[in-house]
Amino acid sequence: MDFSVFSDEHYMKLAYKEAVKAAEKGEIPVGAVVVCGQKIVAKAHNETETLQDVTAHAEILAITAASNYLGAKYLTECTLFVTLEPCLMCAGAIAWSQLKRLVFAAHDPAKGFTKWQTGDNHILHLKTELSTGLMAGPCKLLIEDFFRDMRN
Repeated sequence: MDFSVFSDEHYMKLAYKEAVKAAEKGEIPVGAVVVCGQKIVAKAHNETETLQDVTAHAEILAITAASNYLGAKYLTECTLFVTLEPCLMCAGAIAWSQLKRLVFAAHDPAKGFTKWQTGDNHILHLKTELSTGLMAGPCKLLIEDFFRDMRN
């Protein structure tokens, strides 16, 4: 496979860089990038500690920034790349923003939204395409290392 700056891998690597920024600030290392028409319209990482705001997850911050940049509340032509499976709160925001695609790396069996999505119970917007597992290893390792370092 040829590498392209317009590939999912490229955008997930940028989300990973955002996650590293979060870790360096003592935040849970989750990063997000919103792409619309092959253009990056928003990048963010967790800032719950920095902002003292439990809703300041990378996905929420990225969706807000993308909406502001595009001047639109719906992101129907955009893709969100995120290093960790979104929580239920973030999945709700993804559904309301009507993202075209969601691509997340590592699953979060404890807090991830797919734990709540069963049968006909769709959390995401019905038109949102879902892809998972891209760069799951490095993204999961970043989270595991962060929490291991916190315990020591």
